[in-house]
Amino acid sequence: MSTPDPHAFARDWLAAWNAHDVEAVLRHFHDDVVFTSPVAARVLPESGGVLRGKDELRRYWTEGLRLIPDLRFTVEAVYAGVTAIVITYRNQQDVLVNEVLIFDGDRVREGHGTYPGDDPNPAGARD
Repeated sequence: MSTPDPHAFARDWLAAWNAHDVEAVLRHFHDDVVFTSPVAARVLPESGGVLRGKDELRRYWTEGLRLIPDLRFTVEAVYAGVTAIVITYRNQQDVLVNEVLIFDGDRVREGHGTYPGDDPNPAGARD
């Protein structure tokens, strides 16, 4: 099993995020995806930071964009594994973030947003 072309995937992912097009981002994910993020725990506290399925991801990312209307990413590096792609990017607050994406075929089955361990407000969401 292999991943899609990592750089092409990262370009599509970046374009979708910077356009704030949640549906375009979701096209990269399986319907039963599991995604974890400390930001999700803040945006949707009931999730405990674990989102299951596209509907929960859609709700999280839609609310995240509402809370962070200036969201913008810049890709710094792309790494490829056997079934994983890691996208290292900077967000609108210049915080370095890693998105770890595990693939099943050409779509993401499992994803993990990872942030610096010492950042109390990783997404830059305003309280």
